[in-house]
Amino acid sequence: MPDHAFTPPELQQAALHDPARALLRHAVATVAYRASKAVRETPERFADFAAGPTTRSPGQILGHMADLFEWALSMARGSTRWPDSGSLPWLEEIDRFFAALEAFDAYLAAGEPLGVPTERLLQGPVADALTHVGQLTMLRRLAGGPVRGENYAKADIAAGRTTFDQPAPRVEFD
Repeated sequence: MPDHAFTPPELQQAALHDPARALLRHAVATVAYRASKAVRETPERFADFAAGPTTRSPGQILGHMADLFEWALSMARGSTRWPDSGSLPWLEEIDRFFAALEAFDAYLAAGEPLGVPTERLLQGPVADALTHVGQLTMLRRLAGGPVRGENYAKADIAAGRTTFDQPAPRVEFD
């Protein structure tokens, strides 16, 4: 893993104004917004919901999503370490997921050099996580607790906002 402790300030500043990094940070904030909506107000038993004999449970999916962002952080730091952490109880898994998301975004925000191109971070862990958010939303519907639809183009999503607490939806619909 490269040591970025001595990154010259001018390189950090250049990284902070990189349009690709800015777009990646917005994509990470989009994951946070959508994932927060998908897991908000779910009963703990939702973690074990089984849509079929070969599908992952919501708890397994969320655990995988946390692993994705721990992996993304390792890639950004210049190594590739897949954590494969397994599943925690639902509320702990929600916390772990958002902690991993925040840690990855904080690294991006710090302006440190990336160990891989931003495109690889987007096409790998970030895009995969967006797919899994959709799975969680679909599983909620199947479990009898659907998420209201929303015009996400009008959602209040901003780079750096990666916690579980997100702004209220602006334009929801059934």
